[in-house]
Amino acid sequence: MLSDFIGGLREDDDRPALPGVRRGELARLVRGYAVALQADGLEAGDTVALAVRPGARSLATLLAAYHLGLRIAVVDPTAGPDVVRARLALAQPRLVLADAAAQAVASWAAPLARRAHLALPSLTSLAPVRTVGRRLPGSAPALRRVAGAFPRPYEGEGDAVVVFTSGTTSRPRAVVHTRASISAGMTAVRDLVRPVPGRPVLGGTFFVLLPSLASGAPVAPPTGRNLRRLRPQAVYLTPPQVRAALAAGSRFDDARVYSGSAPVSAALLSALRRAGAAEAWGVYALTEVFPAAAVEAAEKGAFSGSGDLVGELLPGVSARVSDGQLLLGGPTAADRYLGSEPFGWVATGDIGRVDGRTVVLGGRAKDMILRDAENIYPGLYEPSLHVAGVELALLVGVPAGDGDERVVALVQPAAGVPDAEVRAALRGPLERMGSARPDDVVFGRVPLAGRSRKPDRTAASALAAALSTRAERAFPRRRRLTRPGWAGEAAARGKTDRGEP
Repeated sequence: MLSDFIGGLREDDDRPALPGVRRGELARLVRGYAVALQADGLEAGDTVALAVRPGARSLATLLAAYHLGLRIAVVDPTAGPDVVRARLALAQPRLVLADAAAQAVASWAAPLARRAHLALPSLTSLAPVRTVGRRLPGSAPALRRVAGAFPRPYEGEGDAVVVFTSGTTSRPRAVVHTRASISAGMTAVRDLVRPVPGRPVLGGTFFVLLPSLASGAPVAPPTGRNLRRLRPQAVYLTPPQVRAALAAGSRFDDARVYSGSAPVSAALLSALRRAGAAEAWGVYALTEVFPAAAVEAAEKGAFSGSGDLVGELLPGVSARVSDGQLLLGGPTAADRYLGSEPFGWVATGDIGRVDGRTVVLGGRAKDMILRDAENIYPGLYEPSLHVAGVELALLVGVPAGDGDERVVALVQPAAGVPDAEVRAALRGPLERMGSARPDDVVFGRVPLAGRSRKPDRTAASALAAALSTRAERAFPRRRRLTRPGWAGEAAARGKTDRGEP
């Protein structure tokens, strides 16, 4: 798909591509950067680190590198200098492409950048640097778009993208996607979203926007203004972005909305439909397998079994279960972790089951709670907690002091919904949880972390412990009105503290 898209770019194409950028300008940027990279001595198989803010220039450099057969290592400047240094040491780029802002963050603007939680090490100490876009004083030499014929496209196989996911400064971890897996993933996204030419698509990453561009649709960031002004055919949002948009009263009239990167509840998809979405999809995807499965709001809402229905496997994706863990494979799967052997199957870390091609998850294996020698997987039960009036809910383990754990449900009510109303709606689901029923239910805002703003279970456990302890001190367990305990008599009267400890 990418090769066809790059080869089809025309400098006289006046159709919109990105905000303020026509396809003809994108074509000139891609070809100019490809010529410049080749003139800088880069060859197929070389690694280029990319530290450029999202926009037309970063897209153009990524496409130019792909055209030449280069491998792009994506650099996140929010990770901190030690982490970035360790990641680049693992990737060993021959060249770093950075805009002036990224270089300023690593030099004269470092004090200001730290206040904004941005930090990069000195880029020049890691590899030669070229500035993409406007060059400020003190920046490295510009990657100049020199005159020359557009290089012939690289037609072989090999690595395409390195995406860092986790790990420590001593052992960073990065996912390596090949040209084949990137192409298969983007084809899968295109077939799922079905973009039509001419109508805008909103999203935040190139890996979901490029299939729309390749289909002839202009793309733009998923802001509230763009949602109102552009009336898009499709929108990509993470669950926290969906909740924020709904809280702001956004409408999704006639749009197909896709949400992923974190668990997507049936209640959230239903809320999107009520806000006008023609379709609302939960997408199950990992950095290692993008995408893997999808489910529409109606099907997810009708699911009454245990666990989290993430839908049908997308064409070509295969799945099996080993020791309770879901394993995935297929053309959209990455090749390996950088520095490791190729995958046989990708271990997702998710507990799950597969019925035909339907996948139901039971939570992360590492999130298992051990209470009274019983293994409790939160993902099996959390979907049932997302009743009307609940915005987000987690089951977390809280140390009991004797090696055992207590199970606490941390519930985040939707804005304006009384606690008493939420309690009443939760009684039935709690009764049906059997031996996994929580020892306490407390109200609070679920902590989020990471670029995708996933629930932070470690922080949630600490918050749940603090709220539960506070209620216990005010109302000792012998005086608690319900068992397993709600957060004290104050909770029974609808006065539970919903703030931070």
